[in-house]
Amino acid sequence: MTRVITITSGKGGVGKTTTAINLAAAINHFGKNVILVDANLTTPNVGLHLGAPIVPVSLNHVLSGKADVVEAIYEHESGTKVIPSSLSMNGVRKLNQGKLKDVAKKLKKIADVVIFDSAAGLGDEAVAAIEAADEIVIVTNPELPAVTDALKTYKLVEQMGKKVHGVVVTRVKFHKHEMPLNNVAEMLELPIIGVVPEDERFKHSVVLKDAILHTHPRSRVAREYRKLAARLLGMENYKERVRFIDILLRRY
Repeated sequence: MTRVITITSGKGGVGKTTTAINLAAAINHFGKNVILVDANLTTPNVGLHLGAPIVPVSLNHVLSGKADVVEAIYEHESGTKVIPSSLSMNGVRKLNQGKLKDVAKKLKKIADVVIFDSAAGLGDEAVAAIEAADEIVIVTNPELPAVTDALKTYKLVEQMGKKVHGVVVTRVKFHKHEMPLNNVAEMLELPIIGVVPEDERFKHSVVLKDAILHTHPRSRVAREYRKLAARLLGMENYKERVRFIDILLRRY
């Protein structure tokens, strides 16, 4: 049964799109047919991150009735399939965001997992992406403002009757001034299903137009996203192993 998972957050800049991209890459790594949809229509970034900023047919064409959803699917060299949104603001306000539900239904027929990268916040775009999904993953940072906004998102998702898997805490520096992870979990009343450290190599992966899962596969970040994917896929016995040589060469 195909699953539609929306990655959302209470505010921007917390690593939502990075999580969506690397989670999709990790699910593809495990042999699943995954399609990543950039449902952030106002400020789309998936195409920019993966080297497809401008495409002939985008999600915008699909939502405006000018193209079928299969025409907007592009395959990254890694094998991950992507539906980018247009960078142009022309006609964005006129798009029927409610059609994301129809997009999800059609993609369910051709994929194992569909991931929506939603807009940040609680606006109409974010709500439409949440409504289109079966399951939700909330992304936040270990900072009080971000966690407070994540809590608002969770309450909204709860009111909408959607299943929330848990929270992915990103950009973790393990500094004493950060919110302790157990405090984050207690405040949100949700399990933490992923802890992704801050890593300068994220910038390098953007330059290379690929997921950090591919550009730095042995990094701790890549390991965390593979573990997150394994958890969402129900691979209970999956374990990541760190090679001693990687520790010596600080590639972990």
